[in-house]
Amino acid sequence: MLFSRIPFKHIKLFNIQRIVQLGSTSCLIENGASTTNFKNYAHTRGVKNFAHRRSKGMPLGALLYQLFLVLVLCGCLMDWRLLKDLKVSKLWSKVPPSVEAASTLAENKKKSKKDEDSDSDQEVQEEKQDGKSKKKDRPGFRDRKIIEYENRIRAYSTPDKIFRYFASLKVYNEQGDSEIFMTPEDFLRSLTPGVKQPEGLGLDQYKRVELKADALHVPGCKLDIEVQTADANKTLLIPNKESIFYKLGASGLIGFSEYMFLLTILSASKRHFEIAFRMFDLNGDGNVDYEEFDKVQTIIRSQTSVGMRHRDHSNTGSIYKFMGSALSTYFFGPNLDKKLTIEKFLEFQRQLQTEILTLEFQRKRPNAEGFIREVDLADLLLTYAGLSEKKHVKMLKRVKKVFKNSRGISLDDYLLFFHFLNDINDVDTALTFYHIAGASIDQATLKHVAKTVAHLDLSDRVIDVVFTLFDENLDGQLSNREFVAVMKERLHRGLEKPKDTGFVKLMDSVWKCARLKKPVLLDV
Repeated sequence: MLFSRIPFKHIKLFNIQRIVQLGSTSCLIENGASTTNFKNYAHTRGVKNFAHRRSKGMPLGALLYQLFLVLVLCGCLMDWRLLKDLKVSKLWSKVPPSVEAASTLAENKKKSKKDEDSDSDQEVQEEKQDGKSKKKDRPGFRDRKIIEYENRIRAYSTPDKIFRYFASLKVYNEQGDSEIFMTPEDFLRSLTPGVKQPEGLGLDQYKRVELKADALHVPGCKLDIEVQTADANKTLLIPNKESIFYKLGASGLIGFSEYMFLLTILSASKRHFEIAFRMFDLNGDGNVDYEEFDKVQTIIRSQTSVGMRHRDHSNTGSIYKFMGSALSTYFFGPNLDKKLTIEKFLEFQRQLQTEILTLEFQRKRPNAEGFIREVDLADLLLTYAGLSEKKHVKMLKRVKKVFKNSRGISLDDYLLFFHFLNDINDVDTALTFYHIAGASIDQATLKHVAKTVAHLDLSDRVIDVVFTLFDENLDGQLSNREFVAVMKERLHRGLEKPKDTGFVKLMDSVWKCARLKKPVLLDV
């Protein structure tokens, strides 16, 4: 049994050892050589399987696949932006500038350095006069981390969690039942990145308010609650008596159903609602009843990124119940037997946008004449742009440098420009035509496009701020691609962005593709 597993040539060597045992020198030499050969074979590595086949090396395909995985892993861990900046700076440093260019570059550097020094000195003097300092205005390390966390909640969390995090009031009635509400300021804070939630408030952390059963329907209740709960050191954002928020409820507070309804209105465009109204308008008169409007807003909500992420949570009370009684009465009458026209609904949408824009304007603390600074307008334009902090600060500094001791921007000019953004898609088409034709996009061109497309006469001061903000090389020409992209994000307030990182959609697509993939033999 032992010899059956040894090759024949080694059996022959064993026979020689057995026969030659007479002690001769030649026999000993032959015996030693055969023993050495057997030991060398026995200790040879890479022998396996039947008949002692040598192991094969790694296939070339497997080696290339492992190398590819290692390169992908290294690529994911590298900072490509930093490498790109270093590469561009090295290549640019190797290019020898001409004598004139070198002298001009040196003069520009000296001039810019002098301007920066003078600007910094003037800023320090202004801060000393106002009794403020930059260190005091800047948030600390803890506040920055909290703001980053809250920005991730706004970007990726479900509507239920966003509502429970940014809502500030928990109202109890006489029976002990409670319901969570937002103030208009809470609603605006839930939409605006970079604005920190007040101390003591957070996820499932609210201020307790005890009211009677019918107190929420008293018109003056909202103001009393807000005065009691607002921070005295911050600007109090109180809507006026004719605010659109009082049409959501007599108290002006926003429940979860009203919150979802407002997000649906802000997420969808005017064109989408016009098409949805026509779909459910069976008789062609342009009106819809209560049940038809429920279907319209359900379809619109299901197409938005906010609506796709919503799931009813009975344990937290975040259940969507269509519209509140006050808004239903406003649209369809007390008996819900009237019909809603598309014109009335679009007017409601426009009033809601105007109300939120007005609250944003008030947050910038206008002066006694009702004007905000040009840099404040630039900051509002870049709120939802998603730019890096370095680029954001650079663009704001450019605006602050150009507009010094200026009059400012009024509320009417501010609202007029943001209503102009409602037609940003048509404006994008018009600016693209200008770009294809080779015409430069200057301030007169933008003003003409606003007059032609949106039928609005924009203020010269607002146009100056826009061009200063988006004119990188200060040549008086507008880089329309970045301008249109930032303005579209500003119009939709980031609500059209997907509420996930993209990994879930990728895995879902891979799974669907794997299920639908047919074998190659079936295609023959």
